[in-house]
Amino acid sequence: MIRLYDDLIIQVVCRIMIPLIQFFALYVIAHGHYSPGGGFQGGCILAASFILMVIAYDLDWMKKRFSEIKNTFMVALGIFIYALIGLICILLGAEYLNYGILHKILPADPIKVRALGTLGIEIGVGITVMAVMVSIFLNLTTYGRHEKGEV
Repeated sequence: MIRLYDDLIIQVVCRIMIPLIQFFALYVIAHGHYSPGGGFQGGCILAASFILMVIAYDLDWMKKRFSEIKNTFMVALGIFIYALIGLICILLGAEYLNYGILHKILPADPIKVRALGTLGIEIGVGITVMAVMVSIFLNLTTYGRHEKGEV
């Protein structure tokens, strides 16, 4: 019986496609406040590239590059970015996530600063969604035992 991750053609095609998928995901995240897309959609696309790694190679191959500890850190990092931007807005005297107030600490006009604040939020959401989707996939495929070595 041939396992899927033993196929050389699939592995070569995935080595080419995964960076392209990840680049497109970053594009969707970065342009989410100007066009359709955003952090959630980009995070799902980014997670799909990591899931493709597992399908094309192996779970152990993926765990060497993106362990459960790194995945949990990425979830926390995305939430931290989101919360920090909102907290900075509160500390500057505005409502939570009112990005226009960020012009007090950033050298730009309020319109550009509002776009930068939105981009920061989209990045935080994208990181969190990507890490959570990968975690859900790994937990479903391994019955929650992927970090214990029982797979």
